[in-house]
Parts: sequence; C-alpha cells; structure tokens
Amino acid sequence: LCFHLKRTTMAVVCVAVISKQNFPLYLRTVNPQNETDLQFQYLVNTCIDVIEEKVSTLSTPKGANDPREHFLGLLYPTEQYKVYGYATNTRVKFIIVTENTTSQSRDSDMKLLFKNLHVAYTDMFCNPFYTPGMKIESKSFERAVSGIFQQSKNFIVRE
Repeated sequence: LCFHLKRTTMAVVCVAVISKQNFPLYLRTVNPQNETDLQFQYLVNTCIDVIEEKVSTLSTPKGANDPREHFLGLLYPTEQYKVYGYATNTRVKFIIVTENTTSQSRDSDMKLLFKNLHVAYTDMFCNPFYTPGMKIESKSFERAVSGIFQQSKNFIVRE
C-alpha cells in the first residue's frame, strides 16, 4: 500500500457557525460576492440534522468514548463539496465545507482547522461587547476565518 504525497489545496470554501437553537450566527464563503452563497446556506442547513443526530449518539453511554471529542467528521458529501462538522460543549456547531477533490483530506488537518475556529469563537465570545446569540460581526473572528481559508491551502494530502 503506497500513497503519493503532494502539496495540494484542500480548498475550504465555506465556514459557518450555528447556534444551539440551530440558526446561523455566521456564514462566510471564500468569494463573498459570488452567487453561490444561497447554495452554501442550503448545504449548511441540511447538515444541522446530521449534526444533531451525531451529537445525540455521542451523548449516549455507548457513544461516550471521549467527552472531549468535538470533531464529528464528514457529515455530508456531495458531488462538488465535502461538509465537516464540529460541536462544542455548549451545542454551538461549526461547519466547514471543502471542495470535493480526488485527494483525501486527513481528519487531523480538519481537526486543526476546527480547533483554530473554536479558539477564535471563544475569544470573540469572551468579548464583553458581544451579545450571545447575535450574529457574529467581529473583525478578529473574520481575520481568523480568513486564516482558515489560507491555512487550508497549505496542507499536504494523499492521493
């Protein structure tokens, strides 16, 4: 069994934060002026049920292997995209959409992206001027998401 490693982009194309009440707090695409925003909104909304199901499975005694494990893995593959999920202890959900290439992304790379997103969300949430449950409009959070788009371009994936 031999894998060829090459530097290629995993191409994150959308990042979303969903509240514990399942409405979007934040949604950003790699090209904000593009007409596909509605497509990503639909894609993110279809994943909410999948996330809820996975979270409820993890909270049962059979599924509770590691209570610190927030990464939910691949939620929803389509012809064009792969959708990954992450749920916090407070039931806030993070969704990252990548292009569906022939290359396989590693879970460790996706976990790193979600960890960075979680840290940025926590920093933004600790801001005394942020009202919980409101749309996220923080410039520092926006910069962190831009960093995630950039960071995804530097991963080495296997073919």
